[in-house]
Amino acid sequence: MTIYNLGSINRDLIYQMQRLPQAGETIAAQEFIEMLGGKGLNQSVAATRAGADLVHIGAIGKDDRDMRERLQNLGLDTSAIAGVDHPTGHAIVSVDEAGENAIVLLQGANVQQDQDMIKQSLKNIKDSDFLMLQNETNYQLLAAQIAYDVGATVVYSAAPFSATAVEAVLPFVDILVVNTVERQQLSDALGIGEFDLPVSTAIITKGAEGADWIDIKSKVSKATPAMNAEVVDTTGAGDTFIGYVVSGLAEGLPPDEAMRLGSVAAAIMVSRKGTASAIPTRAEVDARL
Repeated sequence: MTIYNLGSINRDLIYQMQRLPQAGETIAAQEFIEMLGGKGLNQSVAATRAGADLVHIGAIGKDDRDMRERLQNLGLDTSAIAGVDHPTGHAIVSVDEAGENAIVLLQGANVQQDQDMIKQSLKNIKDSDFLMLQNETNYQLLAAQIAYDVGATVVYSAAPFSATAVEAVLPFVDILVVNTVERQQLSDALGIGEFDLPVSTAIITKGAEGADWIDIKSKVSKATPAMNAEVVDTTGAGDTFIGYVVSGLAEGLPPDEAMRLGSVAAAIMVSRKGTASAIPTRAEVDARL
């Protein structure tokens, strides 16, 4: 069983500061760290560290050898990561003393992928496999259609939120993932509540309040509380949660156990600085469990 992830790959330029600046204000950073991130990459690293067999589909600048080496050092198979004539995506992340963040993103190579590459990367996907998607690449709709047509489970994180993207992809989605803000944006855009969504399952992430697994057909919602943690940096916590949840589902765990696995992984993640490299291993999560 394989998890495929059409996902973004970014350099995260992280600036630690006392508080986040207001419009027109300049604040001196207390610390700078460069790490790897992107919603897609974070989810892939989380699923891989959870023990999943994962194929990351993405793109970086064609001459960015350092990035390819760093991805390999994270344990990712880079065979489905293309080199394109655009800069590798990057994000400028400001983090305050409370662990809250503000992010500026350059999509770069992430939105310059080739549809033939997408088709080639997914040529072996089957009904027992999973496909993860987010809104930080192009060709999400194509990938979702390919996976849906063979009966694979499509997991779609509707972030950054785009009503146009969601409406296009939703008919091919099995598990929709949104946070509380995106949940309201989705409701406003479609004019329906989560129990009326055309998917079988929705996962609502609520930060420090945990997450909800919503079975649309039975109209049953089950809450998973967040685990206690000393919050240092919340960047990537939601992606870590979803990567671990999907890995748990792929290995056959029932939803409540997969959600708890993700909750523990996210709790460990927020206690550390950084993004992809700060994602815990399965051994760390199992020890905490």
